[in-house]
Amino acid sequence: QVHAVESGGGLVQAGGSLRLSCVAPGSIFTRTTMVWYRQRPGEQREFVATITTTSNTNYRDSVKGRFTISRDNAKNTLYLQMNSLKPEDTAAYYCNSITNYYSWGQGTQVTVSS
Repeated sequence: QVHAVESGGGLVQAGGSLRLSCVAPGSIFTRTTMVWYRQRPGEQREFVATITTTSNTNYRDSVKGRFTISRDNAKNTLYLQMNSLKPEDTAAYYCNSITNYYSWGQGTQVTVSS
């Protein structure tokens, strides 16, 4: 099993910012679309943002204009810059390839207080 490792979560007040990182090993990282997901307790995991190998991006409507996904292929690292955070952004955040190549890790918890 190959795991991606997420980090950067924490507790922040509404309106604050966080930057998440995901280190995803292996050469596949540079050859695949990567995805940030999130999951709230009792809910299904949902897509947050995607980035292709050519850095085309896509976001769920609720985070457009607030979140920015990026990647550094030299470091096998995926990022999610989250600004203007809202309490409804509270969730565990995960990364994976578009084909779910990586085994799901523990994610990184983001908690936004009102």
